[in-house]
Amino acid sequence: MIQTERALQQVLEWGRSLTGFADEHAVEAVRGGQYILQRIHPSLRDTCARTGRDPQAETLIVAFYRELALLFWLDDCNDLGLIAPEELAAVEQALGQGVPCALPGFEGCAVLRASLAALAYDRRDYARLLDDTRCYCAALRAGHAQAVGAERWSYAEYLHNGIDSIAYTNVFCCLSLLWGLDMATLRARPAFRQVLRLISAIGRLQNDLHGRDKDRSAGEADNAAILLRQRYPAMPVVEFLNDELAGHTRMLHRVMAEERFPAPWGALIEAMAAIRAQYYQTSTSRYRSDAAGGGQRAPA
Repeated sequence: MIQTERALQQVLEWGRSLTGFADEHAVEAVRGGQYILQRIHPSLRDTCARTGRDPQAETLIVAFYRELALLFWLDDCNDLGLIAPEELAAVEQALGQGVPCALPGFEGCAVLRASLAALAYDRRDYARLLDDTRCYCAALRAGHAQAVGAERWSYAEYLHNGIDSIAYTNVFCCLSLLWGLDMATLRARPAFRQVLRLISAIGRLQNDLHGRDKDRSAGEADNAAILLRQRYPAMPVVEFLNDELAGHTRMLHRVMAEERFPAPWGALIEAMAAIRAQYYQTSTSRYRSDAAGGGQRAPA
């Protein structure tokens, strides 16, 4: 697999063409991307005979890391106001349509979309990636709006939106696009769609539980624990959310046991279910939950 520093430099070089892009976006993208690829590498080797897509191909790996960095950047554009609202609207439209951004300062958007279109093993995955990006951007906007508005969502509404704002479907679709994982076909199966929703709900709950202290100290209200505490001050919020997390995890395991999805989907879903302990806890900045983490919130 490509060396970490070499990959990081390529992501940083691409990111310089995006206004507001920070080193952290590249660092966490490479770190998170490595975690995922290392966990599914044996399964990707098995699919290589069918697809011809090398799990260690530098071009594919760097494209994956750049897409992850884009997701981190978009998240911070919404929550931290890295760019002006009109710039963000233009960026979202460009990314969702796969066209160059109408405003200067965001050339990296078109570069990444063009590279993914060219690399797509199955063109259906590229079309779905655009759809998933539109859903992700809409969920980020909706979450930010409700967090600063006068009317708070119910827990059900929050979790429904959080399934899109956690961006797991985007990550999976990008992997499928690059390594030929046949996600476009699998999406037609109700059980697979159920798995996507369950693992995304698990990811949202893990993210919010891990980041609740930092979100609270930063004044961030787009977090299930904070939302529930505001609505129900006497509620044992952490216990409730841990029960919710356990229930979603049991349901996920039941579906995975009943269904047989081709490699590397089993390993990939397991990797994402374990991300709280094996990725968040080892973060040096973005997902640190202690005071040494530099005060960053734990974002979607």
